[in-house]
Amino acid sequence: MNTEQVNGTIDEIVGSVKRKAGELTDDTPLQIRGIAQQVKGKVESAWGNAKEELSDAMDGPDVHVDTNIAVGLTRSEPEAEHCKAK
Repeated sequence: MNTEQVNGTIDEIVGSVKRKAGELTDDTPLQIRGIAQQVKGKVESAWGNAKEELSDAMDGPDVHVDTNIAVGLTRSEPEAEHCKAK
C-alpha cells in the first residue's frame, strides 16, 4: 500500500463523516465539503492503485519496455517539385 492509497482512504472516511454530519445538522456547506473530500479521496486512491499496479507489472519478468520511436517524413507535391528544381 502506498501513500496515495492511504491518504485517499483517509480522505474518503473523513469526507463521509463530514457529509453525514452535514446531513444531520442540515449544514449544506458541510455536506458539500464532505462530498468534495470523498471525491478527492476516491481519485487519490485510484491514482495510488494505478501506481501500485504499474509497479507490480514492472517487477514481473516478462515486461518489455520499447523505447524506439519511428519517425517518418513525407513531402507534399509542391515541396517535392521545389526540391527537384534545385
